[in-house]
Amino acid sequence: MSTAKHAVQVFIAGESFTVRSELPPEYTREVAAYLDAALRHVKATMPSVETHKAAILAALQITDELFQARRGDRDGAARITALLDDVARLLPPNKRGGRAAGVPAPAD
Repeated sequence: MSTAKHAVQVFIAGESFTVRSELPPEYTREVAAYLDAALRHVKATMPSVETHKAAILAALQITDELFQARRGDRDGAARITALLDDVARLLPPNKRGGRAAGVPAPAD
């Protein structure tokens, strides 16, 4: 089964692009607007930089945001796991569900 593709017109750096995607058109527009805003920010802070170089700098900025978010997700997951282990240690052994070290999960 193939999902229908939407043709969405977006504007990035003052140019019009038609993007074909299976994603909702609103999402495609939001992503394009985010890129456009990042590009405008680079151009505003460095007006003499060429557009293609500004696009590379905007892409680096967005990639950094992605990496920071991924790192935050991993750190958050590790903290949650540590908290779950701490809570499991406070529970009676038959209520731990295998969370505490050396305690097998109860058979269903």
